[in-house]
Amino acid sequence: MDTSNVGDVLRELVKTNRDGEKGYNDAAEHAKSADLKAFFRQQGSERARFATQLETELTRLGEEIKKETGHFTGALHRAWIDVKQTLGGGDHAVLESVEQGEDAAKESYQKALQGGLPESVLVLVREQAQAIFVAHDQVKSLRDSSKAA
Repeated sequence: MDTSNVGDVLRELVKTNRDGEKGYNDAAEHAKSADLKAFFRQQGSERARFATQLETELTRLGEEIKKETGHFTGALHRAWIDVKQTLGGGDHAVLESVEQGEDAAKESYQKALQGGLPESVLVLVREQAQAIFVAHDQVKSLRDSSKAA
């Protein structure tokens, strides 16, 4: 894979992580449970760290770094969380919305892992993907638990 394609893949993952960072921080604002707030803040910080790691990799590859703020659809998704919360959705509704965001992140990483990245980049993307997949499963489990409660 040539460097520009690698750059495109990494920029897409930066956007995905910026969406996750903002989404988790927004979810922390809306969550009622202190445990959920803490979990969401921790995940938001991790996504910010992932984005920074990917930007560092872009720089190492000689790629231009643009100030990525995320995807337009990510902004719409966060607005939907706000609406659901305003309508009294509670923590379960927040978890449902976060899970949808995690589904998108998981898909972005799965796509990136199939893109033939060079080994030096692939190691980082695999590590991040593993953390994304674990967070997805945690959110799904929390959502299922909140539904049963």
